[in-house]
Order: sequence, then structure tokens, then C-alpha cells
Amino acid sequence: MIITRSPFRVSFFGGGSDLESFYRRGAGAVLSTTIDRYMYLSVHPYFDGRSIHVKYSSSELAGAVADVRHPIVRRVLERLGISGGVEITSTADVPAGTGLGSSSAFTVGLLNSIYAHTGRQISVERLAREACQIEIEDLKTPIGKQDQYASAYGGLNLIRFFPDESVDVTPLVISPECRRALEASLLMFYTGEQRSAASVLVEQRQAIDSDAAKYAAMCRMVDQVMEAKALLEAGDVAAFGRLLDEAWRIKRTLTSKISNPAIDRVYEAARAAGAWGGKLLGAGGGGFLLLAAAPTEHAAIRAACPGMQELPVRFERGGSKVVYMSEEADARGR
Repeated sequence: MIITRSPFRVSFFGGGSDLESFYRRGAGAVLSTTIDRYMYLSVHPYFDGRSIHVKYSSSELAGAVADVRHPIVRRVLERLGISGGVEITSTADVPAGTGLGSSSAFTVGLLNSIYAHTGRQISVERLAREACQIEIEDLKTPIGKQDQYASAYGGLNLIRFFPDESVDVTPLVISPECRRALEASLLMFYTGEQRSAASVLVEQRQAIDSDAAKYAAMCRMVDQVMEAKALLEAGDVAAFGRLLDEAWRIKRTLTSKISNPAIDRVYEAARAAGAWGGKLLGAGGGGFLLLAAAPTEHAAIRAACPGMQELPVRFERGGSKVVYMSEEADARGR
């Protein structure tokens, strides 16, 4: 048996600039961190040596790869030449559709697992690049590239996306005191709403393509990535939080699907209670609401968000990794 653990991510600034429709016109950039919430994938030989057993929110038993309904599982197996005799199980710390990059963490983790199952080890750059190829090119999912690179590499990073399709991942070097202060400032609340990132991103892409003002707004959001980087390097977490507020107010102008009146009311209540700023994580429309504030204001902010489930979270420095390999799997890989 092989078990991989791939982290989810929190994207602070620049989300949407990782879409091809944007970075083909000018380089995109995001600032994000992985967190201590994970996608776990296990791969084990299936006892009959022929069938494919897949367990996620559903359970499938297929006689051939072409019969596997889960599109990512089917494509990964096709790509890596696995014809059968395998059992795949996924378990996640957080539900899908909540803005933490779970789908791409699944793809990254599954690729990592199947490569290890076949006795091969690949670089994190290749892992992220192939995950992007599977989701965006092969399956035509209208998403960006940031989630795959975040989950594969791990850590607090500036990730840039260039017109030639190259991607640069640069770890953000900040003081331990600033890292601890940033981590301690953050609150995450589940809005109770799950959504398809693809539907939100399709509308956002169309808006950016057809409206010069909205493209300019997206360019401003990319500029904020470098401003946020400078603020953290200077140790100014409060200004970083206030910049989140500016970015969120800009993002809400891109499409009507990014927020809704109920979420807006909660956000404004949190701001009135002392939050510097925040945002919905991921494409928008639901999922987790991230807020940044001085720790002394957290109790008041929690009181301003009654009934919302809080998710305590800490930063994760590592990316997707094999966390268990049975002796049998290890011997098979040698």
C-alpha cells in the first residue's frame, strides 16, 4: 500500500490571474500558503489483479480503465499506463467545493500515489505540471494553475504564471515573528455553502475578456501580490490584512457570482467587530470566509459570526508527499 498526503491551500492575493485567459495577456501572480488540512490518497493492489476499485464520495468497481466514472482517476490511470488490478481510496479533511483547492490536491496526490505505486519518483515541478495538464488540457476544466503548484510544492509562496506557460514558485522569506503573527491573525469560517469553482471562473474569465475595466481590476489584483509580499517582508501584518479588504472589494466587482448578500452581511459584521480584512477563499460563491485581525479582536469577531463553523488552521511548509509505503510496495518499486 502507498499513502500520500497533499495539503490544501489558502490563496491570499492574485486569484484568477492563473487563468490562461489572463496570463496570456500579461504575467499572473498569486500569493498563497498551504495549510494543515489534507487530501489523503491510498493505492493498493486489488486482489483479483484485473479490476479497478475506486472509493471517494462514491464507490466504483470497474473492469477496465475506460469504465471508471471519476474523470481524474480515469485520466491518471490512462496517462500512467495502469490497466487494472488497483484499489484507490481518497479521504479529505475538508469537503470539496469550499475554496481550498481540494480537486487539485486530489489530482496531485493521486499522481504522486500512482507514480510511487509503479516505483517511480518525479520532481515536484513535474508533479504540478502534469496535474495542470490533466485538469486543464485533458479534461478541459476551466480552472487555473495555482492550486496544483501550491499543493505539490507546499509552503508560503509567490507563484507567477507566464505567457509561455512556464510557472515560477518562489518561497516567501519572512521573519519567524511575522510568520507567527500572520498565522495567529487568521480566522476561517465555513459559510455552509459549497459551489463549483468552474462555474464562477467561467463567468469571471468572460468578464475579464470582454470588459476593459474588469481586466484593469484584475491587473490591480496582481499588483497587490507584490505589495503584500513587501508588507510581509517588512513584518506589517495589519497592513497585509487591510490590503486583503481592498482586494476583496475589487474581486466582488468582477462577477455577481463571487459573493452574495448573506456573505456580505457576515463580512461587514466581522469588519465592524475589528477585522482588518478578508475574503472568500477560492473562486468565490461560498466555501470558507477568511478573516485577518489582531488576536485580541478574535472573540468579538466570533460573536459577530454566530452559527458559523470555525476551522482552526495552521500553515504547512511541505507539499505532497508519500507518508506510508508498505514493505511489499517498497520491494515492488526496487
